[in-house]
Amino acid sequence: MNSGGFDLRALLKRFGIVIYTGDRLGDLLLMEDEIRELRQMGLIDGDEFVQAMAALAAEKSKIQ
Repeated sequence: MNSGGFDLRALLKRFGIVIYTGDRLGDLLLMEDEIRELRQMGLIDGDEFVQAMAALAAEKSKIQ
């Protein structure tokens, strides 16, 4: 999922996280949880977190 030039799957893959349930909204919700955890653990910086959350919001708006 590449929204606005930000690839959410590539970000998660850097940490060995692969999410595919077959349900797009479900995938996005799981990705959001994982990205929040990565930020809390200090594995991604604030800028990358903000970009990821914006990309998630954009993807969610496409399906809702």
